[in-house]
Amino acid sequence: MSDSQVKRSGFIGATIGNAWGGLRDAVSGVKPTRSRMMEYDQPLLWVAIVLLALGLVMVYSASIALPDSPRYANYRESHFLVRHAFALLIGLSVGLAAFQIPVKVWDRYAPKLFILALLLLVIVLVPFIGKGVNGARRWIPLGIMNFQPSELMKLAVVLYAANYTVRKQEWMQTVAKGFLPMGVAVVVVGMLLLLEPDMGAFLVIAAVAMGILFLGGINGKLFAGLVAWRSARSRC
Repeated sequence: MSDSQVKRSGFIGATIGNAWGGLRDAVSGVKPTRSRMMEYDQPLLWVAIVLLALGLVMVYSASIALPDSPRYANYRESHFLVRHAFALLIGLSVGLAAFQIPVKVWDRYAPKLFILALLLLVIVLVPFIGKGVNGARRWIPLGIMNFQPSELMKLAVVLYAANYTVRKQEWMQTVAKGFLPMGVAVVVVGMLLLLEPDMGAFLVIAAVAMGILFLGGINGKLFAGLVAWRSARSRC
């Protein structure tokens, strides 16, 4: 190799070395930063807003002609619309307040909230406390409004089932310690709801509880067996 080629190779090597050193210094000088995650699920929020808006439109569409009936002659055309909008305002306010509570707090009080909802399902069945309408006793009168314990149970079962899967994670593959305790709790809730009766709420609560158990890692074969058994029962 000639002297000129040696000098050229040395120059190229030095250039690459300097460039690499500069790149290394530049990278090391960048401070690591955490990616900022959204504090809420924006698509889910927009879905909820769209559903609430559609519900408001449907309520107004279904009730606008009610004043033409003698039974509702004293009501204004917007009576049920305003009442529904007021209920939405209360719900959104409560939801915003609940959003400010950390998840660890919900997790800590999930069992207590579930027990409270269970007691309210018992109380609503007591005569002179629960309000009966068309043969169903589902509401507790609170003066300006009626409270439906099954709606609180829908929230409570989500929190309790999630809390349960975390606490019982090492036993989720077993029947006795994994599935059975939560299954018994759902059966007790279902018995109380069927005494009201409120089959719709029971189906929602059972589906939510079983879905969370499935996502929490319950034995897949057991879950498939339950689904197959339920399908066979429905066909009979």
